Amino acid sequence: MKNGSGRRGFLRNLGVGGAAAFLPIGRLKAAEKTSTEEKSLPVVLPGKRAYNTPYNGMHLNRVAFPIGGIGAGMFCLEGTGAISHMSVRNNPDVFNEPAMFAAISIKGLVNGAKVLEAKVPAWKKFGNHDAGLGGTGGATWGLARFESAEFNARFPFADITLIDKDIPLHVDIKGWSPFVPPDADSASLPVGGLEYHFKNNSGKTQDCVFSYSSRNFMEQPDTKNSIKSIKNGFALSADGTQKDPQKQGDFAICTNDPATLVDHCWFRGGWFDGLTMAWKSIQNSELKNNPPVGANAPGASLFVPFSLKPGEEKTIHLMMAWYVPNTKLRMGEVDPSDRARVDADPLLQFHKPWYSSKFKNIEDVAEYWTDNYSDLRKKTKLFTDTFYKSTLPPEVTEAIAANLTILKSPTVMRQYDGRFWNWEGTGDNWGSCHGSCTHVWNYAQAVSHLFPSLERSLRDTEFYESQNEEGHQMFRSNLPITKVVHNFHAASDGQLGGIMKVHREWRISGDTEWLKSIYPKVQASLDYCSKTWDPKGNGVVQEPHHNTYDIEFWGPTGFATSFYLGALNAFITMSKALGKDVSGYETLYAKGKKYMESELYNGEYFQQKIEWKELQAPDPAKAQSYATGYQPEAKIILEKEGPKYQYGTGVLSDGVMGGWLSRMCGLGDPLDQQKTRNHLTSVHRYNFKTSLHEHSNPQRPTYAIGDEGGLLLCSWPKGGMLSLPFVYSNEVWTGIEYQVASHLMLMGEVQKGLDIVRACRDRYNGEVRNPFNEYECGHWYARAMSSYGMIEGLTGVRYDAIDKELHIDSRIGDFTSFLSTATGFGTVTLKAGVPRLDVAYGKIPVNKVIVSGMTKNLG
Repeated sequence: MKNGSGRRGFLRNLGVGGAAAFLPIGRLKAAEKTSTEEKSLPVVLPGKRAYNTPYNGMHLNRVAFPIGGIGAGMFCLEGTGAISHMSVRNNPDVFNEPAMFAAISIKGLVNGAKVLEAKVPAWKKFGNHDAGLGGTGGATWGLARFESAEFNARFPFADITLIDKDIPLHVDIKGWSPFVPPDADSASLPVGGLEYHFKNNSGKTQDCVFSYSSRNFMEQPDTKNSIKSIKNGFALSADGTQKDPQKQGDFAICTNDPATLVDHCWFRGGWFDGLTMAWKSIQNSELKNNPPVGANAPGASLFVPFSLKPGEEKTIHLMMAWYVPNTKLRMGEVDPSDRARVDADPLLQFHKPWYSSKFKNIEDVAEYWTDNYSDLRKKTKLFTDTFYKSTLPPEVTEAIAANLTILKSPTVMRQYDGRFWNWEGTGDNWGSCHGSCTHVWNYAQAVSHLFPSLERSLRDTEFYESQNEEGHQMFRSNLPITKVVHNFHAASDGQLGGIMKVHREWRISGDTEWLKSIYPKVQASLDYCSKTWDPKGNGVVQEPHHNTYDIEFWGPTGFATSFYLGALNAFITMSKALGKDVSGYETLYAKGKKYMESELYNGEYFQQKIEWKELQAPDPAKAQSYATGYQPEAKIILEKEGPKYQYGTGVLSDGVMGGWLSRMCGLGDPLDQQKTRNHLTSVHRYNFKTSLHEHSNPQRPTYAIGDEGGLLLCSWPKGGMLSLPFVYSNEVWTGIEYQVASHLMLMGEVQKGLDIVRACRDRYNGEVRNPFNEYECGHWYARAMSSYGMIEGLTGVRYDAIDKELHIDSRIGDFTSFLSTATGFGTVTLKAGVPRLDVAYGKIPVNKVIVSGMTKNLG
């Protein structure tokens, strides 16, 4: 991971498979700017799951739904009701499935004691021959459980219905964790809730015992491990030491039911004694109430006895909370000028999660959670109800919501002072590619709307700690956040994209004082980009430029130049708002736009002019950076074709991505709209494949493979494919699929955009891949939050807090859609040309509504 992105380190992919699953969405109403192409309806195939509907049968196989807080850690609620992916120690632990489970026991009923989970998915069984000895979830797999389940996601809630012929109760499970935009703090709590709902469907009274049991999965070597008492529950604990403070950790499990009894210590013995005796107690409907024993209790259980008359119902609220305040985690190299400050501040030595600044211990967290549970649930449900009022196509709603789970995953972090810092994705047990990587997080649109304060903190880090006086930005920031050492290329797309995102954050926040303060840094950044990549002042990114493909493109590219033009336009717009003279930048923008639209456009799409001999950069064999060594055979290719890892005459799916980001940032199209549209339709025509069966991919094939469909990163329909095109060129990335889809939608090509979305979600239908974990170089990969851009892509809905304007430009006729701002959230509806805003939470002041360029009154 040194300097480069380290994506090759993510070697453990999740597998392949899953046939297409289509949902009829009805014919989309033709909007004024919608494509005139015939809109074919997707076919519903027998046995295939419809979009945004429950998961059951084979589609439950891989379902694992994250529950937790932003930067606080998580666990997953699986489609069966099991708990897995337990990652609460400030580090991913994707295959950590602790031996913890809920159970129901019905007195006097044969086969009346069962784990409150459905059958174990078949894929888990092979290879776990010693599962029971390690205290993992495999230890519980042999216990009786329900026959089947159905799982339905309504982010951040997950609902499971359990079914079993032996049990005369209707059983539902609801898992959730707080999520109330734009309140980042309530969404960053180290907590999760599981609600077990029972209804007596029989004709007689049923006497029941609910229990929740767990081994002490928090235990650590060479320190004291114990199980402590908390109100109506227990806490699994490990003490830290002076040498290893990161070992300290607590995980609390409790209820709000005063009838709760707790066995703080399972039977102590060898082999399987503890779990064996715990299960016997459950089978016999026994109630145990034993105090803590001090150190080395193997596990604990809580019990809630209850009786239900025919037709009666009961919900048991199980509350989980954790507290791991210390780590040994730090990333990056501190600039020597910042070393004295860092050495003097303990909070800058190693990462400490934000919640450790709010709570002193696990008791504080558990008390806050139980005291505020109802209020947080009410507000979170308000968000969910509002979000799902959307009438957008179900595959779009599903894709957006599924990728909001990234904000619950270990991909995202908040340091002690609350600032946002992130990985690109989550490795199996490591963070994948550090530093809030600018060229990856360019794609992610969700945070800027849902939690604008967090997104704006990324801009502050980029332009202050990660930018030097010259204007050079390191695209990876340190953790804890400190001044970086500038020892690697700037990323052209990341740095130029950051300038556009400053405009976005300004418009979303309405804070012109913030813009004034950061403006000199923005100008320095843009000037650096011009000096470095456009030294001749042509308005074109021409010199070798590092980018999200972990290589440098040599010569002018439509890809990077679209970013350059977008950044110039953003800077011009911001400068004029501040009364600055920008005539020189306007000249540069005009020259670059003319060049790109004439010299880089081949009549169908934008491409690259490979150059290397006429540039200021040195010999490519000596100048390139990441894994691009030139052996003798590579030098032959250099003389014949130019530098390795280019795209030349290819149609790059990201070829006008700067134009998409410009639109996402509240700016206009930096390029001619028709040429942009032509490029995007060419991407769909040439790069979108309904089957990859005949596609050869020597790179990382399991993102999309075999009979699956997907959008290739690049193809060469006019010939000219290089011997060694840019790395990853044969791959399929969900984040680029959604970026292209939303850009197509913006351009009125709705059906083509939906083609891509469907292919993506068909791969993630639960059969072989987790629907709530779209991976690239890591699980829960941040790029996939480009999916949020489809809201604006379809509806044109955008709120400008500077001018208090609501913009609507529908591509789908009448609609209702979700809107989140820095001050509240609600829905926007367009019906028969009349706009309506319904604020559900907070406030959204509107002085003017602009519908497809025309000022209108709110209905």
